[in-house]
Amino acid sequence: MIFGKRYTGKLIPLIVVGILMLCTAALKAQDKSAVTVAKDGSGDFSSIQKAIDGCKAYPDQRVTIFVKNGTYREKVVVPSCNTKLSIIGESAEKTILTYDDHFTKINRGRNSTFYTYTLLVQANEFRLENFTVENSAGPVGQAVALHTEGDRSVFVRCRILGNQDTAYGAGSYSNQLFRDCYIEGTTDFIFGEATLFFENCRIHCKSDSYITAASTPEGKPFGFVFRNCKITADEKVQKVYLGRPWRNFAKVAFLNCEMGSFVRPEGWQNWSKPESEKTTLFAEYGNTGAGAKTAGRVTWSHQLSSTAAEKYTKASVFVPQNWEKATTNEWFN
Repeated sequence: MIFGKRYTGKLIPLIVVGILMLCTAALKAQDKSAVTVAKDGSGDFSSIQKAIDGCKAYPDQRVTIFVKNGTYREKVVVPSCNTKLSIIGESAEKTILTYDDHFTKINRGRNSTFYTYTLLVQANEFRLENFTVENSAGPVGQAVALHTEGDRSVFVRCRILGNQDTAYGAGSYSNQLFRDCYIEGTTDFIFGEATLFFENCRIHCKSDSYITAASTPEGKPFGFVFRNCKITADEKVQKVYLGRPWRNFAKVAFLNCEMGSFVRPEGWQNWSKPESEKTTLFAEYGNTGAGAKTAGRVTWSHQLSSTAAEKYTKASVFVPQNWEKATTNEWFN
């Protein structure tokens, strides 16, 4: 019986056809190589997360999500199945992803920091362009804006905004490129174990503290590399260290960067771990500005020779793993 009447069975073909049409439409939507997100409902989705969830898993070809200007208050995850995904904003200043989680708010014990992200990228071959990623919690302790652990990730013309622990590069075997980006923060605001290459970026210090806190695994040839970057600070800032070792084998290098007078003469700090001075590799080469003077640097930091500095290119830093084809080098060009 249907609606109180005897069911004759004539509707079965129509029901089956309807279900097939819905399934086909869903599959077609999932197989799209480009979709649009817009707050006003004029796109395919009004939510960035919903757009990601609608993308095909492990696609053969790159999938692109275009995001129109607007402020998207979301906590977004790009899961490992969403490889080869690009998210392209309409403009870096006006396409804003923001959330306000922080250590105390999350309240998950000693490792709460790692759940505070606004954007978490777990997928390989991810690309983000013309975008602002912000943790708006304010100066309340650890509060991550960008947490990225996928390999071969690229960030171009992005603004990564926060305070303590703004950008977290995770993954012992992960390589991530930041080009023409603006990254700001207070304490340890670029940290983690991944290999990160910053090219033509502006790194902005909002307090007297530490820029980097690398936890490079033992034996890994490169950690964080800053090349042709500009290190700036708020007017009130006067005492900034280039970095300190989160773990004992930390590696950080600044090459051909401009540094203001707010950078401390010592340059680096050992995080009250004298033993780390023997294992870290904190290096500099060809930097300019009042903060680049090397006369007062700690004795355990390294001033690279021109020959040693030549090794800090993207092609050398992002050496493919044994199983990768040499053509994978194209990802960072």
